[in-house]
Amino acid sequence: MKIIIINGPNLNLLGIRQPEIYGSESFVDHLTTLKREFPQIALDYYQNNIEGELINKLHEVGFSYDGIVLNAGGYTHTSVALSDAVAAISTPVIEVHISNIFARETYRHISLLSPNCVGIISGLGMQGYALALDYFVKKNNAGT
Repeated sequence: MKIIIINGPNLNLLGIRQPEIYGSESFVDHLTTLKREFPQIALDYYQNNIEGELINKLHEVGFSYDGIVLNAGGYTHTSVALSDAVAAISTPVIEVHISNIFARETYRHISLLSPNCVGIISGLGMQGYALALDYFVKKNNAGT
């Protein structure tokens, strides 16, 4: 089983950026934990602050991977192009947000991505990534 986690803008600063919202763990450290927790997954990771590069990565992996965990950061609320990219691929995508976007500023309550995703996990911290991976593992084990 091959899954990729794709993180968007500013998520390279996890662990140092607004720890009261995003926690104090870097994503690199969290990725090590995820790989240990899910040894049955060939887990790849990609982060970029540039919208077009995120779209290029979705196009690259969107027909060959078993799942994509996408935290598009602020592009979630603004990028029609990123939403179109998710709609255009066949690999299922789960949208993840570390913070509860519905408890934050009103403009964060709208996700342009959600209609094209299998589901959304929001507000459960870094645990949201593990929950998304668990979904894909269980789906794969069920043969669906």
